[in-house]
Amino acid sequence: MDEIDQQLISLLRQNARMNVADLAHKLKVSRGTVTNRIRKLEDQQVIVGYTVRLRPEAEPERIRAWMGILVEGNQTRRVIASLLGEPGVASLHDTNGRWDLLAELESGSMNELSQVLERIRLIPGIRSTETNIHLATYR
Repeated sequence: MDEIDQQLISLLRQNARMNVADLAHKLKVSRGTVTNRIRKLEDQQVIVGYTVRLRPEAEPERIRAWMGILVEGNQTRRVIASLLGEPGVASLHDTNGRWDLLAELESGSMNELSQVLERIRLIPGIRSTETNIHLATYR
């Protein structure tokens, strides 16, 4: 990836619906160049998808939480595979520090979140967890 690709990705992160003409204008390149670069980034799986971000107030019933996970010994791959199969896990991150993994959880109710937490805690290889409910987003 060169500087134009990085600038293109930055613009798409700000607004993935920005049209090719506007992207080309901001990058000072042709529309064909933008189209080809987007296609190349998608083909190389640098860009793997596009999404919609909603204000938390738009889904007041959704409950979000962060779970720090401590993994026993060399069970990380097994735990990751299990967590990726858990529908309540919105994203999963490998980290350093106190926790081995950080999972972003989403559920439709506190009861559903409780069930997600119970299923995760029963995964073999997980030593301990700590969950914090997401209250507000500022940026």
